Amino acid sequence: MTEAENRDDVLLEQDAPGIGILRLNRPERRNAMTRSAMRRLHALIEDAGRDPSIRAVILTGTGRGFCAGLDISVGEIDPDGQAPDVSNHYELQEVFAGSVKRLRALDKPVIAAVNGAAVGAGFALALAADIRIAAPSASFHVGAVKIGLSAGECGISYHLPRLLGASRAFELMLTGRPVDAEEAERIGLVSAVASDKALMDEAHALAARIIENSPYAIKHTKQIMWANLDAQSLDAALELENRTQVLALMTRDFAEALAAFNEKRRPEFTGR
Repeated sequence: MTEAENRDDVLLEQDAPGIGILRLNRPERRNAMTRSAMRRLHALIEDAGRDPSIRAVILTGTGRGFCAGLDISVGEIDPDGQAPDVSNHYELQEVFAGSVKRLRALDKPVIAAVNGAAVGAGFALALAADIRIAAPSASFHVGAVKIGLSAGECGISYHLPRLLGASRAFELMLTGRPVDAEEAERIGLVSAVASDKALMDEAHALAARIIENSPYAIKHTKQIMWANLDAQSLDAALELENRTQVLALMTRDFAEALAAFNEKRRPEFTGR
């Protein structure tokens, strides 16, 4: 089967109520991605967004790697041995960057369960998630700066300084040195480290805790967080929060939450 025809390179699974698993599925290549696999990921991210039965998404890789970035072994950079072509290169960059844009646009929380190396575009996918947890085998690599390319790709130069601060982001991007799981937790790149065997269980448990909350609360909390990372002022951030909160007060789920609190029971949210 050719790369273009392989629809198993990326999978969308649902093995627990409300939780979708986006699985990069090229374990023989440490989940390095081709152009066609990335387009498949685009489609499945959009499918997850449209599916009302999915309320949170876990992004992970099959086997011993999370994602080794671009698969340079299958002619993606110079298809058919042709001379370098700027149009081909730019289209390739747009396809890979498009996955980051789609993850960020998803109005459901995304948890990256990082199993093994996350390199280049793979690192970028992890950064685009809302929460990251890692196995001890995880490592994070900018990568491109080591081979004569810019470390700024697929949103890394946008996300990394916002997560870690500019000085540390500069150091990691200019040296290209790897960050192991222990350091990643210490500097706040990941929120937790779980054993390789327990990684997906921890991701599921985290997703389950999130989706106990109302769909409105989850969706708008995610949107506010990302929007206010770029807020022009405190006043702008407060205005967005105020409007969102007033709308929340009008939902049936808020009324249900109040009733459940007074009746000392768990609320039953309907998304209305």
